[in-house]
Amino acid sequence: MPKIKTNRAAAKRFKKTGTGKIKRARANKSHILTKKPSKRTRRLRQTTLVDSTNMRSLSRMMPYL
Repeated sequence: MPKIKTNRAAAKRFKKTGTGKIKRARANKSHILTKKPSKRTRRLRQTTLVDSTNMRSLSRMMPYL
C-alpha cells in the first residue's frame, strides 16, 4: 500500500489536541479590524475546535497528523 499524501494547506492550518480533536483559528481576524469591537477581536485570537461534521474530511486530508 503506498503512502497517502498529506494536504499541506490543511496541515498548516490545523493542529491535533491530545484527545484527538482538531484545533483551528477563528475567521475574520485578518483585516478591517477598526470597525470590530475590541471584545470581538480579543475573542477571535483564541482557537476553537473543528465541528464534528468536518472531522472525517479533515482526517482524510491529514492522515498522519
